[in-house]
Amino acid sequence: MSQITTHILDTTRGLPAQSVPITLFSQKGKGWQEINGGVTNKDGRLPDLLADDEKLPAGIYRMNFETKVYFEANKEIGFYPYVDIVFEIDASGSHYHIPLLLTAYGYSTYRGS
Repeated sequence: MSQITTHILDTTRGLPAQSVPITLFSQKGKGWQEINGGVTNKDGRLPDLLADDEKLPAGIYRMNFETKVYFEANKEIGFYPYVDIVFEIDASGSHYHIPLLLTAYGYSTYRGS
């Protein structure tokens, strides 16, 4: 069972991306089941995405970042209205940190710690 955390950094502004809606899904067959969601805080983090004692089983997951909300709030036109990051976790019980580095015309991610 694993723990998942995330944060978003706006690399154009050099600041955390605040007030971005995020939803976490697990893959169920050919579809997706919503697990939880929320909105990033002033540090670009979603500290309560999962309860501290909630652990996820091995499987494939998708984190949906509603970036259009963020761009509109900053009076900016973005090319990506949302970003989906699909990843697979194993049964090791590891911590998985899924960061998003964001600009209006690009993004990147990696497995953080």
